[in-house]
Amino acid sequence: MTARLPVFPLATVLFPGLVLPLHIFEERYRALVRHLVALPEGASREFGVVAIRSGWEVATGVGQAASAEVTLHEVGCTAELRQVTELDDGGFDIVTVGRRRFRVGDVDHDSAPYLTAEVQWLPEPDGPDETADLLAARVISVFRQYLGLIRAEAGQLTEQLPEDPTVLSHLVAATAALTLTDRQRLLAIDGTAARLRAELHLLNREAALLRQVRAVPVPLAELASPPPAPN
Repeated sequence: MTARLPVFPLATVLFPGLVLPLHIFEERYRALVRHLVALPEGASREFGVVAIRSGWEVATGVGQAASAEVTLHEVGCTAELRQVTELDDGGFDIVTVGRRRFRVGDVDHDSAPYLTAEVQWLPEPDGPDETADLLAARVISVFRQYLGLIRAEAGQLTEQLPEDPTVLSHLVAATAALTLTDRQRLLAIDGTAARLRAELHLLNREAALLRQVRAVPVPLAELASPPPAPN
């Protein structure tokens, strides 16, 4: 099944269920927000968020011509508009929540002030998966170890991680200190079990790197202090 969506290129990857606040200052995306707000009550106020492969998310030219300079990744996620605050300068502060993954098809640079694209919805799990359940327990364990390495005190680990394997897979992908490329690869994986398995590999990799970096711990105060003056 396909649909046509407004598309917002960003230097980030959005996952289903994750909150994404945005400050809207460009006129083309102000027009997008006005379009969504003007939709009838009950209509889906969604636009596609797609990570930028190359180019700039901020127009450097006049009109939408600069949009043609942006190259997008193939898989994105819709953002549902949840809260809109109009600013004195005509811009907006908005709060969105990720909803559905999609694959980008034909991109239209000309029919609207902002990009639009033909998109194909990607499959989501719709039933229990024993393999995903087993992997989720392992990911939770490794993720807590990983968080302990990036926090000053392990005692701070009080977060309740979701038990639902799919929700967990999206949360870990969005919150671990991964590169945009790693996040994009995780977003593109269709199955929850496959995504969790990939996250186990990434978390173990990152934890190993953190342990190496912290082999000779340096107090943060020293890092923030200027070097001593030479004699």
